[in-house]
Amino acid sequence: MTRKPRRAARKLPSVAVALGGGGARGLAHIVMLEALDEMGITPAAIAGTSIGAIIGAAYAAGLKAEELRAHVLATFRNRAKVFARLFEARIGRFADLFARGNPMLVDGERLLDQFWPKEVPDSFEELAIPFTAVATDYYGCAEVALSSGALVSAVAASMALPGLVKPVDIEGRLLIDGGAVNPLPCDIIAGKADILVAIDVAGAPSAEEARAPDAFSTLLAAAQIMQRAIVSTKTAANPPDLLLRPEVQSFGVLDFFKARRIFEAAVPAKERLKQELASKIAKF
Repeated sequence: MTRKPRRAARKLPSVAVALGGGGARGLAHIVMLEALDEMGITPAAIAGTSIGAIIGAAYAAGLKAEELRAHVLATFRNRAKVFARLFEARIGRFADLFARGNPMLVDGERLLDQFWPKEVPDSFEELAIPFTAVATDYYGCAEVALSSGALVSAVAASMALPGLVKPVDIEGRLLIDGGAVNPLPCDIIAGKADILVAIDVAGAPSAEEARAPDAFSTLLAAAQIMQRAIVSTKTAANPPDLLLRPEVQSFGVLDFFKARRIFEAAVPAKERLKQELASKIAKF
């Protein structure tokens, strides 16, 4: 009896993930990454901007999304400890108010050391998944994609929101928040996988606010409006295979103490991602 040759296992398509900026709304990225873990998918590449870089780098280090969720909930359970860590990460003194303008400007590298999981390594080269952080060259007025060298410096640069986090000098370039040029870095990893998934958390000011915003809130909201416009233009010109927008627009950029509610709000988008990604994979 002639035995039929065994069929080779079907190779599944590869997946790359772009994680956008949006402050606390970006905690929704963790829920979206849980979808990949539940489907048994390890991304071939990850790119992130600002909060997307913070979470993307931690996930690329090999941490599971559920571990990141637990870490965030534990971290923001105690307000006093969070504010103490922020105070430790500041670079100015109140006496510097007139000389420097903002005595509470935060050092991003110190901030990450205070809040990142201890498993996150020092360099890109130690990551389990190829990762790119996007920042902006302040003087060069251009995008900078960082994928080698000191990981904490690169991510601190990507999250260096003007007025809140100090710029970072890397190889003679002064770098600030990547959201100024590329809030959702799909193009950075285009072509690095069969399926490109983009998670957009840029939002607009909530129309439900009863009072007029203060100057600081207006500044943050203006940055979000700008980022939303950039994302719309870029994704219209070069759409990713899957674009998901978790329903987190009602949360503010600094609403990190509402982490649990942000996670809950992202669940419907997580389920859509699982369904749509499974459909894409089935067509390969």
